[in-house]
Amino acid sequence: MEKNISFTLKVWRQNGPKAKGHFDTFEMKDIPTDTSFLEMLDILNEQLIESGKEPFVFDHDCREGICGMCSLYINGHPHGPATGATTCQLYMRRFNDGDVITVEPWRSAAFPVIKDCMVDRGAFDKIIQAGGYVTVRTGQPQDANAILIPKEAADEAMDCATCIGCGCCVAACKNGSAMLFVSSKVSQLALLPQGRPEAAKRAKAMIMKMEELGFGNCTNTRACEAECPKNESIANIARLNREFIKAKLND
Repeated sequence: MEKNISFTLKVWRQNGPKAKGHFDTFEMKDIPTDTSFLEMLDILNEQLIESGKEPFVFDHDCREGICGMCSLYINGHPHGPATGATTCQLYMRRFNDGDVITVEPWRSAAFPVIKDCMVDRGAFDKIIQAGGYVTVRTGQPQDANAILIPKEAADEAMDCATCIGCGCCVAACKNGSAMLFVSSKVSQLALLPQGRPEAAKRAKAMIMKMEELGFGNCTNTRACEAECPKNESIANIARLNREFIKAKLND
């Protein structure tokens, strides 16, 4: 049976990266519990527009847990209290009648606020451009069975490739580290033979770019792993460290 709840919603408002931000408070009434969190924000914006006020800005795209755009910090958790889920997969049944729900943007120097809870995650694109790819000849593609890959390695590489680049790991980390993201992208290639020729160059280039862009260092608190909506493992960080050390020894 469908249930409605009413609650207090506090959302972060900020006009730009250098503007001073503040919380606006709204009383949300009779919101169905089968409403997704982003749909609830749509309802808020409809109310704001109808009353002649500026809508609340937040990121979204596919709303299917794939794009990684819905980067909201909800009640102290990136993407909210649900584990293994993005914000768009969070439903209002996770909350109780009378709750106070606080919504903030990712907090990281490398992710400047564009407006309200929309942040610029272009830093991740720059890290990928530094080495998150393989160089191959163009032309007719190889047969799928031309390069034999053990199933275990293929499965693990696919698990690493499920990282959607949402930035949750950075938001969860007290140091603002991007190591889980970088290590997942390095691992998905390092585990496959196609990624080995450029492995050393890739590890060094992506780590150097990460440091250049202002991300913090990893101190193994595992907060990134605990909050990741795709359950990426910090075993990837260990692999990245090994790849980097091997690259430095071969200099």
